[in-house]
Amino acid sequence: MTRPSRRNWMLSTATTGLSALAYQRVAKSAVGKSKLSIGMIGCGGRARGLQKSFANEADLGWACDPDAQQLAAFQQAAGQHAAPATSSDLRRVLDDKRIDAVVIATPDHWHAPAAILACQAHKHVYVEKPCSHNLLEGAWLLEAAAQNQVVIQHGTQSRSNPHIAGAIQLLHDGLIGEVLVCKAWNVQRRRNIGHARPSTPPAHVDYDTWVGPAEFVPFQSNRFHYDWHWWHNFGTGDIGNDGTHEIDIARWGLGVHGLPSMVTAMGGKFYFDDDQQFPDTATCAFQWPGKNSEQAAKQLIFEMRIWSKNYPHNVDTGIEFYGTQGMLFVSKRGKLSVWDEDNRPLRDIKPAEVSMAASHQLDFLESIEQTRVPVANMVEAHDSCSLVHLANVSLRVGRSLQIDTKSGTVVGDKTASTLLGRSYREGGHWAIPAQA
Repeated sequence: MTRPSRRNWMLSTATTGLSALAYQRVAKSAVGKSKLSIGMIGCGGRARGLQKSFANEADLGWACDPDAQQLAAFQQAAGQHAAPATSSDLRRVLDDKRIDAVVIATPDHWHAPAAILACQAHKHVYVEKPCSHNLLEGAWLLEAAAQNQVVIQHGTQSRSNPHIAGAIQLLHDGLIGEVLVCKAWNVQRRRNIGHARPSTPPAHVDYDTWVGPAEFVPFQSNRFHYDWHWWHNFGTGDIGNDGTHEIDIARWGLGVHGLPSMVTAMGGKFYFDDDQQFPDTATCAFQWPGKNSEQAAKQLIFEMRIWSKNYPHNVDTGIEFYGTQGMLFVSKRGKLSVWDEDNRPLRDIKPAEVSMAASHQLDFLESIEQTRVPVANMVEAHDSCSLVHLANVSLRVGRSLQIDTKSGTVVGDKTASTLLGRSYREGGHWAIPAQA
């Protein structure tokens, strides 16, 4: 398995060098145009929501999906903003010189391959979470963004949420001292996907294109639309699906960057009797070592139960931050509470004022036009999604992982190291990243 080349260079220069390196050509394609032109790659339910967010800010030039019915439903929902051109092949979108940027709202296994191709076509990219199906593809996408000097915005939209951003600013301003530990959770009741057998794909689906660069498996009804989340070949489980949001907020507030040195995850299928390959229950812990006497070790804990409606603080998602002088709890559901080091509640605490764009999608467009780094840039995306992938690897092998943070590999564990990447379609496919 090929390791991500120049990983050290990428991670050490990303937050500072990327802004200086990457945007020489940004916004040039928009000169003389009132709006940027975008292509939608993937036209399911999430794409329809994103289209509404982009509708008044950008021109939709293409809509692309291998499911003809899903594509038609997207066009109908878009109404007067429907795309003038459609295709099942994303290469047609990328070949169009009039397109400035693409929005990738495909299943997870297409996220990084499609985004890498878009970077190589010099298109800016809005990619849904998680930005990659596995750790290696995330590193390759990070490199492709830097090499081709394009903007990438990741779909972790809490980065553009004033409530969340304001709470994180309170942490960084030292409201509860130095934050050493945080605990995030994603607790909800998912549905049982049942048991199914391979069958013939629907006539309106180009299933070969839908599978793309992934290992080819026969069509099966409960590993297609949305249910693909729960299969190793296509998804990242609910740790990658909803958990990415909370893990990203938690890492943001904890103030850690790069890979952790230790990862421990345990769990399994405690509740569902169905075909899901990912756990329905998991507890994951990540630890970053202290570098010196002035920088302490830090720990992030993530808990997932997708069969329960009983959750902390009466919210399905949230994060508790534990500092040397107190605790802060925040949820994207609009809650914020703070306690001092003696566990006494601090009254009338409000999020700090943070200047930001009116929406996550507008931040992406403004980043292109203003030659700046977006709030959910590829460096932050890769750091957060790497935790998702490492947790899933630990769960699959059933043991803790020691990480060589410089090389990005698992120490002394060949099986786990292999799972940092993936196997691709036998015989090759045009979307398989060149580094594979």
